[in-house]
Amino acid sequence: MNFTGKNILITGASSGIGCQLVKDLAEENCSLFLIARRKELLLQLSAELKTKPAKIFVYQNDVSDKEDVSKVFAEVKKEAGRIDIALLNAGTNSKLKPDEFSSEDAENIYGTNLFGIIYWAEHLIKEMKANNGGIIAGVTSLADARGFSKNAFYSSSKAAATILLEGMRVDLSKDNIKVITIKPGFVWTPMTRKNNFYMPLLMDVKKASKIILEGIKKEKRVIRFPLPIVIGSMSLKLVPNFIYDRLSVKMRNTGEKLRDKQKK
Repeated sequence: MNFTGKNILITGASSGIGCQLVKDLAEENCSLFLIARRKELLLQLSAELKTKPAKIFVYQNDVSDKEDVSKVFAEVKKEAGRIDIALLNAGTNSKLKPDEFSSEDAENIYGTNLFGIIYWAEHLIKEMKANNGGIIAGVTSLADARGFSKNAFYSSSKAAATILLEGMRVDLSKDNIKVITIKPGFVWTPMTRKNNFYMPLLMDVKKASKIILEGIKKEKRVIRFPLPIVIGSMSLKLVPNFIYDRLSVKMRNTGEKLRDKQKK
């Protein structure tokens, strides 16, 4: 599969992995429909890429707002006619101190990381069924393996998104809709810059984007990287709870010390 002639929708397109995906896909002869809360950043990105082969359309949207998603989807459909590939990439993390626990914070994180996929997928599935197929790729995280210390909302939202996409993949295969789960490790983005813990094997966003796009071309069911973190996250699932509880706190405390060095 290649991207030539495809209509590609990307949420969370204004920064981080989403922004880099846009830059890389702009080199292709395709149409890009960019979705983000901050329209001014999308306009800047569009202007930066105006000499590239891809046609670019920008839409302001809060993916956690169901009504807003419905409105913007209708606008995209009117312009595009059909969506061939959807990269549901929008994500967020806690804006609170690690020891604070807030239902409002949980709603914000789940609203973007989980319902941001659900609300868009609801429309995309209907559209792709009518058009005899398509690709829906959702970005989750290797942090979905366990409930990590001081990061429970984020890791649980990503775990829910991973399971959601897996179920969608099974159910939609009969409709020629391919569902891909993208599970990155630590990637250097504006969001991860705010992390107050050590991030092993921190990856450049350009490399991450390349891995993701190559995986989509090959229509992989799951795209996960880097390999050492993949192995580590899989191993963590096998650790007994009484050991994991102690290990998790120790990893967090050690990680905070290493993060101070990483910042330097």
